Amino acid sequence: MEQALFTTNNLWMMVATGLVFLMHLGFATLETGLTRSKNTVNVLYKNTVTPAIGLIAYAICGFNLMYPGFESGVSMEFFKFAGWGISTDEAGVTSAYNPGYTYWTDFLFQAMFAATCATIVSGAVAERIKLEAYIIFSILLIGFCYPVLGSWKWGYGWLNTLGFYDFAGSTLVHSVGGWAALAGVILLGARKGKYVDGKVNAIPGHNLTSAVIGTFLLWLGWFGFNGGSVLSADPALVSLTLVTTSLAAAAGGLAAALTVFFVTKKHDLSMVLNGILAGLVGITAGADQMLPLTSIIIGLIAGVLVVFSVFFFDKIKLDDPVGALSVHLVCGIFGTLAVGLFGAKAGFDQFKIQLLGVAAYGAATFVFSFIVFYILKITIGIRVSEKEEEEGLDGHEHGMNAYEI
Repeated sequence: MEQALFTTNNLWMMVATGLVFLMHLGFATLETGLTRSKNTVNVLYKNTVTPAIGLIAYAICGFNLMYPGFESGVSMEFFKFAGWGISTDEAGVTSAYNPGYTYWTDFLFQAMFAATCATIVSGAVAERIKLEAYIIFSILLIGFCYPVLGSWKWGYGWLNTLGFYDFAGSTLVHSVGGWAALAGVILLGARKGKYVDGKVNAIPGHNLTSAVIGTFLLWLGWFGFNGGSVLSADPALVSLTLVTTSLAAAAGGLAAALTVFFVTKKHDLSMVLNGILAGLVGITAGADQMLPLTSIIIGLIAGVLVVFSVFFFDKIKLDDPVGALSVHLVCGIFGTLAVGLFGAKAGFDQFKIQLLGVAAYGAATFVFSFIVFYILKITIGIRVSEKEEEEGLDGHEHGMNAYEI
């Protein structure tokens, strides 16, 4: 019986890992669709190398930075390193953190999360960042920053001891990626022609079919992202998590659709897509402990938030081609705080702890990312030339085009 349960848990975690891996295709198609055709190869290239970078960097040092051996419920530590590389016994079953499935499954599932964090940055800085600068930043974010910060909660560090709760990563994955993206967007500046004479000029994506496919792939992948974060095949908890995840996504999409129509009198498809993703990000921190009605409320709030957030970032001239700041940063913060408002331990004390976690992750990620991007800016440079930007990154950085007509 024990062996059957172990096998079942491990099988579900491997399926969940595959679903999270599929999210990289979702990000690739979404970001491609919401950007211009002349930069398609560049966007696809970044989204192809990011999971490759993530796996290698996480194997070399990231995994042992994120799970360094802090003592659960006791440790108030910020940093520890368990050593280079990944290894276990011959059977691969030794996992101090998750004895319910194998060490190798544990590593692979967590590595997929790490790569997802960097992919969030890709969309926000699209169409004007130098490829080399993005790659260097991604290596440092996945190999060092993300796992160290992840150890504070999921590795049983100081925030876990204080009672901070983030089930599947509204903060640890999404807002960390969002804060990193914010630093890059600030230092890069807006795309040419986006803000002229005090006006916001829309730069529409070239393929909404691709964007819709990407959104549905991400929604599907979220079943593994949140469902896998149960860390077992517990039938009641996994199924509840998938229900709350889907209800929040649906509510987010509908709320965004109604909100943007109320404001602009247009049925904006791209806002609906971001509303779905906003609901998914918003529910991620507490998907395992929300009632169905509560998950709908969280999705509705996230869907409204994402619309006004997109308008806000345009107002302060922070150019984000795909809405990553609004979806992942703003709704990641909201989803984390929602645990203190609606979760199993909802109340002022829990809300304060959630707020502390948001502030700690925000400050650490933004400072780290700003310093790295700034060093890159004054050394190799982080922005392509005006000519490259105008003619498209595909021809200049890759020597090929996605479409031949």
